[in-house]
Amino acid sequence: MSSKLWSATIVGLGAEIIEVEADSGGGELGTFSVVGLPDKAVSEARERVRSAIKNSGFNFPKLKVTINLAPAYIPKAGPGFDLPIAASILLMGNLFSAQKLDQAILVGELALNGDVRAVNGILPIVIKAREKGIKTIFVPEANASEAKIIQNIKVIPVKGLRQLILHLQDKNIIPEVGLEKTSFVNKGTENDMADIRGHEHAKRALEIAAAGNHNILLFGPPGSGKTLLAKTFPSIMPNLNLKEALEITKIYSVAGKLKESGIITSRPFRSPHHSASHVALVGGGTRPTPGEITLAHRGVLFLDEFPEFPRMALECLRQPLEEGNITISRAATSINFPAKFILISAMNPCPCGYLGDEKQACTCSNAQIYNYRKKVSGPILDRIDMHLEVARIDFDKLSSQRSSENSETIKKRVIIAKNVQKNRFSDEAFSNSEMNLEKIGKYCQLDSASKSLLENAVNSLNLSSRGYFRTLKLARTIADLDQRSVISSEHIAEALQYRNKEMFA
Repeated sequence: MSSKLWSATIVGLGAEIIEVEADSGGGELGTFSVVGLPDKAVSEARERVRSAIKNSGFNFPKLKVTINLAPAYIPKAGPGFDLPIAASILLMGNLFSAQKLDQAILVGELALNGDVRAVNGILPIVIKAREKGIKTIFVPEANASEAKIIQNIKVIPVKGLRQLILHLQDKNIIPEVGLEKTSFVNKGTENDMADIRGHEHAKRALEIAAAGNHNILLFGPPGSGKTLLAKTFPSIMPNLNLKEALEITKIYSVAGKLKESGIITSRPFRSPHHSASHVALVGGGTRPTPGEITLAHRGVLFLDEFPEFPRMALECLRQPLEEGNITISRAATSINFPAKFILISAMNPCPCGYLGDEKQACTCSNAQIYNYRKKVSGPILDRIDMHLEVARIDFDKLSSQRSSENSETIKKRVIIAKNVQKNRFSDEAFSNSEMNLEKIGKYCQLDSASKSLLENAVNSLNLSSRGYFRTLKLARTIADLDQRSVISSEHIAEALQYRNKEMFA
């Protein structure tokens, strides 16, 4: 007798529904094989499933057992097929009615004693199941908080194989997981802008960056506050909406970095060490998985000691900085991952860090300074909207007790500017930094004074075409913060302050 039920596998950041077929007989007694393009983890399910069935108090068939995972052309990966394979084998023995799983899928890894362990990628599997009209999904109990995010599908948390079979036999019904109301707040930082002494110019630049999703480069001597400013930046970013939260949660689910709380409620802040490889940043592997730039989606990617990152790693930032996504190509597949993040990079002006510092002399040679700066290529610098010098703070400002604006006050202005963009583009997640040439031409109209100022700047600063359009986007965000519909010469002038790359000449 054969049996059939349903499961799913992860493909990129999505999922595909997989048919799990079981049959017995027709070969050497006691053999157990899995076909349908399984990877090593799926093939090893044979040993886990055999022990789990025996230790859960059921009999494993003495005839040859064959499991087919269809369609066969889709690679199957991970231990999530353990539970459906075990259930399909027990279904052959008529332990429960096949109708119980007609409109359901099962996902879960089995321990040798029959317990069900958590697996990665539950959220995209639940989303795919709902799209396909599947009514019920059986998931490991540890994944229940993640699965219940999606409405209009019944989520059954499973602790063990025996518990599942008793449920399907109507002997011990497992209650489904209920939905919970979720609140979104930014918890990425314990710092507040009010706690940072001085740096008013830097705080203004970060406000502009948050309002329009602009990338920013901070440079200055060691200890001037670059890292503190970057770590405080999430406190002035708008809270996530549900759509963004689901995008981020899906990424972390597939990457296996999702916490037990289920949905991610605050914007990511990723800060990889400067020794990270290009694969760590971009993602990869035989079956490509998300890297740091995708894990920073809808949040912040902070690259401290920017020139110390491997050159190949920095050059991999070109596509995501320009397009908001990254394509990873391998011999077997090509996967496109989202990568819409705000890049905050920080660096010293020279290897010793004190070039141009008023308090301490630089000890670097001209050749050392040149080689250090050239580690960051021109095309990468051109893709960073804002270049900001963070100077040393003097004692009077450090010891001052005068209060400055807190993060919540700045955040309110950022939200107002975001709402302007939302109404302009009719898309809550779209920002000024993402405007294409058509939208720039429509929403970045200049008067004669602004045109003249920008023309002089293009000639004197040698702005590239990309630099010219990024300046217009930046000016549009500054005008939005001023709640002005027209870009004026003062907005252009402020935007041009952040395109000055003289230190890299």
